[in-house]
Amino acid sequence: MIKKIASLKKYAILGVLLALIVFFSIVSRSFLTTGNLLTVARQVAMLGISAVGMTCVILTAGIDLSVGSVMGITGIVAALLMTKGGFSILPAVLITLVMASGIGLVNGLFVAYVRVPALITTLAMMTILRGLCYVLCDGMPVWGLPESFKLLGQGYLGPIPIPVLIMFGVFAVGWVFLNKTRNGRYIYGLGGNREAVRLSGVYTARIETLVYVLSGFLTGLAGIIMLSRINTGQPKIGTGYELDVITAVVLGGISIMGGEGSLLGVLAGVLIAGVLANGMILMDVSEYYQQITKGLVLLAAVTFDTLAKRKSITGRGSDK
Repeated sequence: MIKKIASLKKYAILGVLLALIVFFSIVSRSFLTTGNLLTVARQVAMLGISAVGMTCVILTAGIDLSVGSVMGITGIVAALLMTKGGFSILPAVLITLVMASGIGLVNGLFVAYVRVPALITTLAMMTILRGLCYVLCDGMPVWGLPESFKLLGQGYLGPIPIPVLIMFGVFAVGWVFLNKTRNGRYIYGLGGNREAVRLSGVYTARIETLVYVLSGFLTGLAGIIMLSRINTGQPKIGTGYELDVITAVVLGGISIMGGEGSLLGVLAGVLIAGVLANGMILMDVSEYYQQITKGLVLLAAVTFDTLAKRKSITGRGSDK
């Protein structure tokens, strides 16, 4: 029974992705073109990078609502370092990534050691960072970035956009980390049976802190790429981004209750989110209705996960 449910979730994700592609191909001639498909891939690259970090967090039955604000503060700080701080591109990027990882570390310390619920910790961090975005730049865009910085977010390696290559690289490293390392197995274990992991001698607080650091770092990387794409620091960038990331992860089959799912499913979830958003734009769907659709999709994904989890528990009970 449990294996059947897991297979159903996996094939349902792929089925939804295929159905969306077929539907939008029929209703819009512009959808299934090389240019538009590359646009979709480039648009979902930042989402995919952040989704890998969010996957690690949700696998431990946690949540990180601060990712949108982390993206925003990353862009502002990097832009200020390169324009007013006199830093060249590489030092500015490295400093900013360290800052983003530090934000994740603070989240992790509060969640793992102080035992403040992840929802409250990251909600507070989201609010604090968004305020800082506006304070640092006085609410004004930061202009004057180096021309060569555009390459990271707007450049190509052959026919493939560089952000897409970075996304696939992050997914590959993330898959190896979660499936081939002890820490990866511990992350799954924390969401599946925290007490059993603790009793086996694993320092669970360290693992729990680690996932928030990873989320901060990867969202910081996505923020740097976004800054390169738009070539200006905007304090409002990343507003509502946390909803998109969580939706993509849950759509990809990661259980909101922790301990279940794979990055391959998350990749499909990211593509579903990208295809849906792009298709609605091509169909000239109002932004207001797009927001409604995102909310409904998230609700449907969480409902399916909850029912599947309940069925799985019932199945285990009946097996006994």
